Amino acid sequence: MEQAGIAFLRLVNIMNELREKCPWDKKQTIATLRHLTIEETYELADAITENNYEDIKEELGDLLLHIVFYAKIGEEQKQFTLTDAINGICEKLIIRHPHIYADVVVQNDEDVKQNWEKIKLASGKKSVLGGVPASLPAMVKAIRLQDKSRQVGFEWEETAQVWDKLYEELGEVKQAIENGDQTEIEDEMGDLFFSMVNLSRYLNVDAENALEKTNKKFMKRFNFMEAEAQKTDKQLHNMTLAEMEELWRQAKRQ
Repeated sequence: MEQAGIAFLRLVNIMNELREKCPWDKKQTIATLRHLTIEETYELADAITENNYEDIKEELGDLLLHIVFYAKIGEEQKQFTLTDAINGICEKLIIRHPHIYADVVVQNDEDVKQNWEKIKLASGKKSVLGGVPASLPAMVKAIRLQDKSRQVGFEWEETAQVWDKLYEELGEVKQAIENGDQTEIEDEMGDLFFSMVNLSRYLNVDAENALEKTNKKFMKRFNFMEAEAQKTDKQLHNMTLAEMEELWRQAKRQ
């Protein structure tokens, strides 16, 4: 732990030097760093999906640099210091874990989550859903909305009810298609996706991570198809569906 503290102070000192001496670092603002931070966050997410701890270590370092960078700019603007940010999260953790730092008794992790939401509301939050960022990707946002509403008991009692809702939404999509109303189709598809995310939660599956794994699997197989087609001097767009289907089967066997 002491070594971690020393390493952290080294990073802070390097940031101070870069901000003073490096033309690029001196030029940055919280606005110019924003898209870079988002990119770094997605790179960390990719590393986690791949279960690549070496990349996770590297991406965590990149994100830590961004945290120190924002804090440095905040201090320059006389808005807050790095110490303020660290003490702020320390106080928040203590307040929101009364089962550790006070006399509240919990039975499991669900009790902890429910207490967390109650404490947030008591501290001035107007809605249980208020902490879900508006800019989150739609699937991640659906997961967070459902997880937060669950903490106040807005949840199906049995998995069978979730299946029933899913089939109901699927039926409404089919009906919308028969009606030929594109707006209705889009609305019902959204409801269907939301229900599928809900089912994933009940099955203890991270819907975002599961879909990303499928995306990567599809890309790998499709790239294999393209490579195999090129071996015979062909392009996929010149092949029949049956020929591409055979290449897809080969890709799956790989």
